[in-house]
Amino acid sequence: MLTKLQEEQLIQQAADARRYARVPMSGFRVGAALLTTDGSVFTGCNVELEKMLYSICAERCAVTKAVSEGYQDFLAIAIVSDQKAPVSPCGTCRQFLYDFGSDLQVILSNPDGSRIFRITIKDLMPKAFTGPDEGLC
Repeated sequence: MLTKLQEEQLIQQAADARRYARVPMSGFRVGAALLTTDGSVFTGCNVELEKMLYSICAERCAVTKAVSEGYQDFLAIAIVSDQKAPVSPCGTCRQFLYDFGSDLQVILSNPDGSRIFRITIKDLMPKAFTGPDEGLC
């Protein structure tokens, strides 16, 4: 479980990461801050391309940065957009995050941290794909 200070810091780092977003198509800035089990933090922002299919979300950006530095064990991720209310990760990001641990804490916040929603990735993605041998029945 995160302390209140850790959560506040993650939210602020995610909010700060939005500044670097490349959003020529949507204007929708998102930042993410990912906390590893050893206390390291990796941030990410969304990067839009003209062909939106090839764009990358802030969540996957942060995870990719962490993995490229040798980290694969995560405790929490904070996600902040420019919206007045917290926004949720897209389906691709939900599955991507789930693959790194179903107990990952997901903190969704508005920019100033006055509206926060906390959930685990398994609760956000209850029927995640877990492999070819796992079925729904």
